[in-house]
Amino acid sequence: MRNKNIQFSFLVIMMLASLVACKKEEYTIPDPVSQLTNDCIKRTIGPSIVSLPLEFAYAMAIPKSSGKLVSAQVEASIAGATGTYLENRSFYTNSSGVDVPVLVGSPSLTVDKSTKVTYSIDTNAATLRYYYVIPEEARGQSVSFTFSVTSSDGKTASYKMGPYSISKMSIKKNLAVSNGANAFISIEDMAVYNAAAAAATPGKIDLIYLYRAAPTTFTHALVSPAADAAYLPGVTLPAGLNRSTKLRKVFNLQDRNLANLQFGIYVDDVDLRDVDMVDMPNYAIGLRAEAGVWVETADKKYRAYIFVNSINAAGTAVISMLRYTL
Repeated sequence: MRNKNIQFSFLVIMMLASLVACKKEEYTIPDPVSQLTNDCIKRTIGPSIVSLPLEFAYAMAIPKSSGKLVSAQVEASIAGATGTYLENRSFYTNSSGVDVPVLVGSPSLTVDKSTKVTYSIDTNAATLRYYYVIPEEARGQSVSFTFSVTSSDGKTASYKMGPYSISKMSIKKNLAVSNGANAFISIEDMAVYNAAAAAATPGKIDLIYLYRAAPTTFTHALVSPAADAAYLPGVTLPAGLNRSTKLRKVFNLQDRNLANLQFGIYVDDVDLRDVDMVDMPNYAIGLRAEAGVWVETADKKYRAYIFVNSINAAGTAVISMLRYTL
């Protein structure tokens, strides 16, 4: 009985300790802005891939008694690609959780690494969004940003973000493939070709898209030119196509970038670099929408992840891919 009492007492103590540990901290009202102030958050998640944007929200404020906002600027350590800009609209979130824009300045101007917005209305607070399109020059590098704001009283404030590592991967989305027509896939070019174009560059063709209604285990498939004829039924290959590409079929890996922002999973450089492709076959049959295939080219120069966006029983599909240079 004594042991039971000790155990019970210990349990009560642990429960009380848990309640104390979980006590909610009291909310305190933030200090009001007493000078020019700024803050920034990065809104984009997942790997940073060349040609895709990084999005930031840059907030700034100054007391009304001190003046107004005059301009906002972002300087990147590497100049952004075409499409880089700083919003000239400020955003706030209404009671329904919807972001509402308010025009506050002239369209941004980008000179080399700097992008600037000049305010066109009297305002002492704003949140501007910055979209940095990652350039080819940043591939495999890191990039940093300095956000700054100037007010009418001559004061400035700045906020540094980064550095952010830029992926070595390349991305290509929404490639249409069709059985017997645009069916020849090049990982190097990240492109789809017809038979005539494939015959002109046979050394670049890694995969062939096929659709066969029977047997039902076959249906949509990606097959190497060097695969056994049983996996290329009725196919006459253009001259010179002979690459044996390794494939590894996978399900439930819906990369967010390839799937057009529908899911919360990301394939990163390390995934492509470390995926085990030893003893993998040179064909993948029975593919379906939202399935994927890891790929390693015959020369071991590239690895790729191919995502099947959609399929059609008429023998067509849409695919997207990430490619990594080994």
